[in-house]
Formats: sequence, structure tokens, C-alpha cells
Amino acid sequence: MAYSLFAKKPIEKLEAELAGEQRLKRVLGPVALTGLGIGGIIGTGIFVLTGLAAREFAGPGLMLAFVIAGVGCAFAALCYAEFAAMIPVTGSAYTYSYATLGEFFAWIIGWDLILEYAMGASTVSYGWSKYFCKLLGLFGVKFPIWVSNDYWSATHALEDAAANGTMAQLAAQYSSLEIPIIAGIPFCLNIIAFLIVGVITTVLVFGIREGSRLNMAMVFIKVAVVLFVIFAGAMYVDPTNWSPFLPFGMAGVMAASGRIFFSYIGFDAISTYAEEAKNPQRDLPIGIIASLVICTLLYILVSAVITGMVKYNQIDIGAPLASAFSNYGLNVAALLISAGGLAGITSVMLVMLMSQPRIFLAMSSDGLLPKKVFNEIHPKYRTPHKSTILTGLVSGTVAMLTPIDILADMVNIGTMLAFVIVCAAVMVLRKTNPDKPRPFRCPAAHIVAPLGIVANLAMMTALGWANWSRLLIWLAIGVVIYFAYSRRHSHIGKESQIA
Repeated sequence: MAYSLFAKKPIEKLEAELAGEQRLKRVLGPVALTGLGIGGIIGTGIFVLTGLAAREFAGPGLMLAFVIAGVGCAFAALCYAEFAAMIPVTGSAYTYSYATLGEFFAWIIGWDLILEYAMGASTVSYGWSKYFCKLLGLFGVKFPIWVSNDYWSATHALEDAAANGTMAQLAAQYSSLEIPIIAGIPFCLNIIAFLIVGVITTVLVFGIREGSRLNMAMVFIKVAVVLFVIFAGAMYVDPTNWSPFLPFGMAGVMAASGRIFFSYIGFDAISTYAEEAKNPQRDLPIGIIASLVICTLLYILVSAVITGMVKYNQIDIGAPLASAFSNYGLNVAALLISAGGLAGITSVMLVMLMSQPRIFLAMSSDGLLPKKVFNEIHPKYRTPHKSTILTGLVSGTVAMLTPIDILADMVNIGTMLAFVIVCAAVMVLRKTNPDKPRPFRCPAAHIVAPLGIVANLAMMTALGWANWSRLLIWLAIGVVIYFAYSRRHSHIGKESQIA
């Protein structure tokens, strides 16, 4: 007998599982969780995207763009916080959807979260390779173009340099511009991106405590660098650079808000550590909200300083923070900022590679994925080692082969869809289970949740049909897997048939 596609997993069952045999160590407090949130947020956005958003879209209005994007994410963050406190089980939006919207929606959101975390790690590792090459370039160490680029990015860079007469400039960045041909196939892989994913994956296999400690060290470094940018850069701010404040009008500010959405991805990853939180009902909301608030304030202050130090139309797109100080001859400061940027991007990658295996763990616990691969916990390190290694291999391989712009767009649209579903799920559960204790309640949920849905759908529509097409293809593949495997192995489905 077939069971409903929208069969829900009772909250009582989730609580029973949580009270059963503990699969993961409870070692994370509110400070560690907030650190993981900051680690997941501050990275490519603040160190790279600020330049592009200011120069091409918002000018000094970038400060306002960060406020708008932050408010949009805050709607989703409040909904995440309510769920994380009420259903403190690993799985994030997947688990929340299973309890409120049913199994099919849960599968879709779980499949979608792979775009956010696994592909997000690929995106960030690609950016890491660029920062790494730039940092070593300051010491005269250069790599050939085929070591730190996928084939399409390398050929595009070569064609663009040839067309614009900047070949000498490009040659100065690499020890060689030749792409070797092996058996008739161009050999051009971002090997550096693959290797850094391998290093982080190895650390995570040995335990989340070790990963958390490494993350906290890198969070400390990059926050220190960000504060250095704010306070040291403030001495070089020229207020006339803030005029005109909105050179592209509010339309430019809104466009910049969509572009910098990637800057905020990461706070939701905290909800995937529910089973490793010491006091999840209290600590998870604190970590989610605190990390988002702290990072929003830092983003606004940094954008104010950078657009004050350099006229918006002269900001460097590739390395805006370091270049702003280089313009004043502060090369030591530029070196420190470059190193901090590398640490910042590393911690984002660590958080994303930590999060994806825990989504797999939740899905396999429900029978939707094979347990032998995705549910096995290492007997000594108590980590989901097989799914961690698999995530690292997939993320690293994709980073070697795929251009960063395609990766970033896939991450953006996947994350926005997850936010939409979480906001909808909060409203559903308020109706279907109004008496369930909620250690943290989303304030004015009847207003906040719909605003979260509207805000994220609006940003999704702005991403264009190419990205929608990729999302639909990805979801179609997920639907095939669901009906071919997951529906037949679902624990809820088997229980329904027995009943």
C-alpha cells in the first residue's frame, strides 16, 4: 500500500531519537556555535564581493545594501532559531520540513541543501586558491595557470587578455600561461582547490572538536583583521568619497543586495550541529542570531571604511581590502589583510564541509539514503567519516573543474529556496502544533515568516533563467532518486504500510 508523499515525521519521534543513543559528541557551547556561524559567514563576501558590489552596483550605498540583505536574512534566521530550539536534531531545514510539510518536501530541501553546503565548499575552495596564489605572489612564488584554474576559466582569462592587450599583466601573475595537452586533452585543473579541500576534510574526520578549535583560531584571525581594517582604515577615510552616496540609485543598491547575498550564507549551518550542542534549546538560537548580528555590523563598518578610503569607481574588484591599503603605500597592512582573507575563506570552507555530512546523517537515519555510507559513525572519533570523505571528494573535484561564477549562482539559489521553505514551515507548525513548547519563539511570526518568503523569492527571481534552469535540473535528478530509492526505503513509509 502506497503512503502519502506528504507523510510527516512526528515531533515526538524526533524527540525520542534525540533521547536515545547519542550518535555525536555534545561539545559545542554558545561561544563555539557563534564562532562557527561567524566562520561560515565572514569570508568571500567581505574580502572579495565588497569591491564588485561597490564599484558596479551601489557605490557608497553598499552600506545600505548590506543592511537590506542582512534584514532579509534576519527573517529566515529568526525562523531557523525557533525550529532549532524546538527540534534540536541534526538536519537543519531538512528535519524541519519533515516534521511540518512532509517527506517529499523534506527530500527536496535535503537535496537542495547539497547545493548550499557541498557546492558552497567548492565555490569557497576555488576562491581560496586565488587568494593563496596572490599571497605567495607577494613573495615572488608563482604557479602555472593550469594549476589554479579550471579549463574554462583559464581559456577565458587568456582570450580576454589577448583581446584587451593585457597579456603581459596576466603573465606577471603566473609562471607559465601554457596549458599542457595530454593524450589530446587540455590538462587544466584547479589542483590547489582540490588539495585544500582534502586538508580540511582530513581534519574533520578526526573530530568536530578539532574542527571547531581550528575554526575558532581562524575566526579570531579574520575578525582581528576585519577590526584592523575598520580602525586603521578609518584614519584614511575622506568623507568626500561618500558623495554621491547613491551613484546608481536605489536600483543599484537592490542589485548589490542580491549580489552580496552570498556574504551571509553560513548562519543557518549552526542548526546542523544540534546534536553536538551542549544545551541546544538555548545555545542554537544564541549562535544563529548572534553570528548574524555581529557579521552584519562588521560588514556595514568595513563597507563604510573602504568606500571612504577609495572612490567607489576606483575600488579594486579582486582584492578590495588589501588594495585599499596598498593605495596608501601600506604594503605590510596589505600583506596582513591578504593573510587574514585566506584564513577567513578557510573557515567558511571548514563550516560548509562540516555541515553537509550532518545533512546526510539525518537523511540516512530516515532511510532516504543508504546507511552504510551516510550513517556510519567512526568508532573512535565519533564523526560521520564516510560521508565527510565523500563530501570532500565531490566538493574538491567540482572545484577543480567548474568556473566560480556558476558555482556561486547555484549556491545562492539553493540557499534562498531553503530559506523560503523554512519560513513556510514555521507558519505551518504554528497552525498544526500550536501547543508545542517553543524555547525560542520567532517574534511576530505571522509577519516575519511571510516577509522572509517574499524577500528570498524576490532575490531568486533576480538570478535569471539560467540559474533557474540549473536548479530545476538538479531538483529533477533528486526527484528521480527519491522515487527510485528513497521512497522504497523510507522508515516512515514502512511504518505506514505496517499500520
